[in-house]
Amino acid sequence: MMGTDEEQTKPDEGRATADGKPPKKPLEEWTDEELLDAVAGRMVRMRLAVPAIFFLESTKPLSFLGSQLLIFLQPFVQAFLTIRNYERFAQLMEDRQNVERLIRRIEALDEDTRKEEKRQRADAKKKRAEAKRQREG
Repeated sequence: MMGTDEEQTKPDEGRATADGKPPKKPLEEWTDEELLDAVAGRMVRMRLAVPAIFFLESTKPLSFLGSQLLIFLQPFVQAFLTIRNYERFAQLMEDRQNVERLIRRIEALDEDTRKEEKRQRADAKKKRAEAKRQREG
């Protein structure tokens, strides 16, 4: 079931690209790279990087069949994509190179996210230690 034309052309803030900002153009004008970035970013934000990589790696040798499996998994995948982009994403996944690009992007984003979280934890720990020193001294 398709939504209204307005729903299909406006950027969906819940489906942002890797930098956290949706492209400033209609969804149907997104490049393949922007679409893959949006999927990768969403998977990482939802903490699904490991299951996504596992699934993609296991279907890579059979990328065409894997893309057909997406039809079966349509309700789950549509949590990440609109209907129009879902069909385009399924077509992209027919090509092993696109599967590999998506895996690499998920891995890179997941690593960046982990580094940022580690930095934030270290900063919080420093602030707590500094506050404790101020209270004691």
